[in-house]
Amino acid sequence: MSSPEFCFLQMADQMSLVELIELGYELCGTYSISQGEEQDLSQESLYDKATLTNTKKLEDFTDHMQNTRGRANATRALRYVQDGSASPMETKLTMLLTLPYRLGGYGFIMPEMNSNIIPTKSVRKASSKARYACDLFWPDYALAVEYDSDQYHTGSARIAHDAKRKNALASLDITVITVTRQQVYSSVEFERVARLLAENMERRLVYKRQSFAAAQYELRRQLLYPALFAMERFQNEMAGEWEKAGITSEEDIDSLVYETRAETENR
Repeated sequence: MSSPEFCFLQMADQMSLVELIELGYELCGTYSISQGEEQDLSQESLYDKATLTNTKKLEDFTDHMQNTRGRANATRALRYVQDGSASPMETKLTMLLTLPYRLGGYGFIMPEMNSNIIPTKSVRKASSKARYACDLFWPDYALAVEYDSDQYHTGSARIAHDAKRKNALASLDITVITVTRQQVYSSVEFERVARLLAENMERRLVYKRQSFAAAQYELRRQLLYPALFAMERFQNEMAGEWEKAGITSEEDIDSLVYETRAETENR
């Protein structure tokens, strides 16, 4: 059986950089997605898994595998992987925020993911919670981003729970920015989220709009529409095979079909 570290290195020679980073998050996270199957990301069975590895183990393994195919790609991908993601959407959200401009992200520093925040005694007494965990947390800025999923954030009881939790974090002087699925899937809405985050960090988003727009389009295409990306890649690969066989037009295809039929009939 292959180890998670060996699996990551093997896939480094077959996946795009974005796909490989996303795989790294999954291996170092507490969720699981079966590759090649249509998945309902709301299924509870996909979550609360034991982590298979961590970034340190992946880095150590990759460093020791000298002269191995995919090693350079794996090393590059690991620069952008963080431990502790609890869901595919947390991974996508983090990548959209933290990947560098040239890869279509907003270049924010890497947050802690689902790490424990210990409240003060007074806050703990009022909230009856011994600890909190934010999806994304920047401790130096006392700033958190929470992904508001459709599954877990509906109903009056849940709304009341979230309000109580947000108030407790506010008592710790932690600013919480909530991001919805709709905001993630809208490039315009997500730009507003990024600017709000930058404002709270007292930094500016500075990028060349044209080149960034192209990189962002490609990143969002791979992250948010993976089935479409996979189909396009397959079509491109098949087009290359057709060209190798000298088939470059509809007439060539018609001739191939005619020849195939003639051979079959003559057998």
